Amino acid sequence: MNISNIFEEIPKELKEELFQELISKDSIKIERIVSYGHKSAESEWYDQKGDEWVILLKGEAIISFLNEEDVRLKAGDYLNIVAHKKHRVSWTKPDQESVWLAVHY
Repeated sequence: MNISNIFEEIPKELKEELFQELISKDSIKIERIVSYGHKSAESEWYDQKGDEWVILLKGEAIISFLNEEDVRLKAGDYLNIVAHKKHRVSWTKPDQESVWLAVHY
């Protein structure tokens, strides 16, 4: 058994968002995502085949949904995004890392 810490080994600078798969088995994948002011491209919408539960562990972010109001997240906030609900990250705090835990199922 290996013990790890979700807040360790976070690079101080990133050219693009960091996606790290922590666990994957059968139809579930858990990943850590680190953002430093990163956001999705204006024309890019995630349209995932499966559901995604996401919690923002540190930082701040805004998730935009196609044809719906934006959702502002602060540390501790979580939400479930159902399959094929088009969304994008439209803002993350630029002067602090935003650490996400995403569960794809």
